[in-house]
Amino acid sequence: MHWNSPLSGQQKASGKYRVGELDFDGIVDFAQEADRLGVDSLLMGIGFHMPDPLPMLGALVRETERVKFLLAYRPGLLPPTLFAQVVNTVSWMSDGRISLNLVAGTSPAEQAYYGDFLAHDERYARSNEFLDILHRFWRGETPLSYEGDHYRIKDAQVGLGYKGGGRPEIYISGASAVAQQTAVEHGDCWLRYGDTPEGLAAAAKPVLARGGRVGTRMHVLARETRAQALADLADMMRDPDEEHRKRIAAAVAASDSVAVNTSFQLAESAESDWLSPMLFSGAVAYRGGPALCVVGSYEEVAAYLYAYKEAGISEFIFSGWPTRDEMRIFFTRVLPLLRQHERAVSGRSSRSARAHPAAAG
Repeated sequence: MHWNSPLSGQQKASGKYRVGELDFDGIVDFAQEADRLGVDSLLMGIGFHMPDPLPMLGALVRETERVKFLLAYRPGLLPPTLFAQVVNTVSWMSDGRISLNLVAGTSPAEQAYYGDFLAHDERYARSNEFLDILHRFWRGETPLSYEGDHYRIKDAQVGLGYKGGGRPEIYISGASAVAQQTAVEHGDCWLRYGDTPEGLAAAAKPVLARGGRVGTRMHVLARETRAQALADLADMMRDPDEEHRKRIAAAVAASDSVAVNTSFQLAESAESDWLSPMLFSGAVAYRGGPALCVVGSYEEVAAYLYAYKEAGISEFIFSGWPTRDEMRIFFTRVLPLLRQHERAVSGRSSRSARAHPAAAG
């Protein structure tokens, strides 16, 4: 169970952003509470409108003790040798509390800001080479020479290895066939934006069949009762930032990302802003693909999330409105109920195996 680190320490409404400033003290405080609550990892996102995650991550690992940091980064920004050095260094600073979320890029216009003009599939081809080189470094193949279409290195050495040997876990984002292939060949977990449990089950089958893990990124809004959850949802969606919605729509229209376009098409197909009785899609237009939101009482949300587990989804990256309050609610009120569902199903399976040993064998 992971959480998305916010752009600042406090975020108030569904469609209102504060950009152009960095409240790093607030982000540190947020990370320290996540540490206390038992959050597995905090996603450190990347984008032109955000602070760069690398320097923040270097500081945050020294301000926390247990929580991992899931670093989102794009192949093409740093050469693989330097990137391996950076990740290895953080692994020593944090006692291995770093994972990687490699993103090929969602917008040709934004990629161009950084001097990157590759088309969608070529970005994934570059990602494959990037990951191939990283894996070779982490397997200890040095000095390393490599000649590909996108990278050429000669007799490369990285003096500081990953702490304890091995490597960080690697999450690959994207909804396209090439993204899925990259996740299976070079990653540990394929990440995609939310859908219904049935929709994600169908998408996950090829990855699960090849032994990979599948995760999703969504919002969650849980309250004592469903009525209260719906009332708070209505309050949070009141008076949204329509200018921001227009900017999002323009960015989506210019995006070549299958994940981004699929998430918006899914939201637009919803009846009255609900994909299912539990899955609200009305905020996607204001906050993008991650804003597909599971809404309900604590018990309803826990039961619905267990349906995703039964569909093969084993990892979640959540956000909320306001995200800090929702993180606190989720880890203190919803997660214990979700664990109860897991224990109950595990107990039934154990009793069934004891009652029918031949069938179990």
